[in-house]
Parts: sequence; C-alpha cells; structure tokens
Amino acid sequence: MLLARRSSARSIALAACLLLVIGVLVLQLAERARGSDASRCERFAAGSAERAAVVTGEGRDVLVIGDSWSAGLGLDEVGTSWPSRLEGRVRVAGFSGSGFSSGASACGPQVSFAARASAALGAGADLVVVEGGLNDVDQTDAAIRSGFERLMRRLEGQRVVVVGPATAPSRAGRVPRVDRLLADLAEQHAAAYVPTSGLALDYLEDRLHLTPEGHRAFGDAVAAAIAAAGV
Repeated sequence: MLLARRSSARSIALAACLLLVIGVLVLQLAERARGSDASRCERFAAGSAERAAVVTGEGRDVLVIGDSWSAGLGLDEVGTSWPSRLEGRVRVAGFSGSGFSSGASACGPQVSFAARASAALGAGADLVVVEGGLNDVDQTDAAIRSGFERLMRRLEGQRVVVVGPATAPSRAGRVPRVDRLLADLAEQHAAAYVPTSGLALDYLEDRLHLTPEGHRAFGDAVAAAIAAAGV
C-alpha cells in the first residue's frame, strides 16, 4: 500500500511538472511567433497541456514523448489517443508538429523531442516511449541524427523505446528513409525500435492524422511490440 501511494504521488508530481513546462512553452511561443504561426503554436501548446493533464492506466510509470499522434490532434477526446492503449500509468508529453530534428516544427526548436525531454521526464519514469518521424520527413539525415543524439543524451540511464512513423498517405513516399534512419539510430543507442510503417490504419480526411479506430489499432500494435520485446 505504501509503495502504491508513493507511485501515485510521483505520478501526480510528474504530471504537474509536465503542465508547468507546457505553460512556460505557451508563453515562449506567444512571444517568439507572430500572426497565424503564433495562434497555431498556441493552439498546439494548449492541446499539449490538455493531453498532459490526462493520466491513464495503472502500474509502472510510462512517459510518452511524441507529436500530434500522441497529443490526440483531431480527436474529440484527446485522452483516447494511442498512448492510452499502453500498459502502465501513462503520461504524455505530446506536441503537434514536433519531431526529432530541431527544425521539424515551425513553432521552433524549443518544442523538439530533445528540448522537451528533460522537463517532461521530471523525477523519472520506468519506461520512456518516443513516437515520431512524420514531421521529420523534410529534414536532412544529419538534422535527424543530431536531434536523436541530443534526445538520447537527455534520456541517459532510461529504458527507451522508439516508435517509428507509420505510412500516413499524405507523406507515404518520404517515410521509408526516416524509418530506416531511426531504426539504425535506435540500434546504435541500445534503444528498442518499433516499426509501424507496415500497419494498415484508418486516417482522417487530411490523410495524416488517425481516426479513433486508427489510434486504437496503432496503440494496440505498439503495446504488443513492447510486450514482445520484454522492455
């Protein structure tokens, strides 16, 4: 019972930390962006905060760092985005448009996975799952590699699973290069890699984001891969 209380208290503290960090991001983005980019980034920051406030499941502490798929962009209930299908007490640090490379997002390098990782991690987690790549398809190999290596330095000592990009119809032709590169980088850094490019998923009309059914299928596939890898 004491261990359960400590774990619950840690999860609450970490979730509060996530919300604080996202609040700071909102202010930074409002100051640095202008016009339509500013309002778009502010919407993404608000969506990030909304998703961070939802902690799902019970068990070991799992932190998911990701993009719009993790944040639940396009869903009526963001708390049902794919990480909710994972085993454990799951917290999500998702930011729409972000990626491994610092130039993936028009909202600036401060929303890249590496830039957000340390604060999102807070006091720690039993497992860190990093999902992305679709926003890196127009970035160079060098930029993706640099961002990945910065991320892994931030996550040193953590158990890490990297979830690669699915073949979203609007970006399908550019996914294979990023998928191969992320798989190689994960192997080099002793992180488990979950390829998802072969999954048949349901997409919204934008041909980029998942429907509720797509999120369930994606989350279940990732959960099964993590269990099979014994991570």
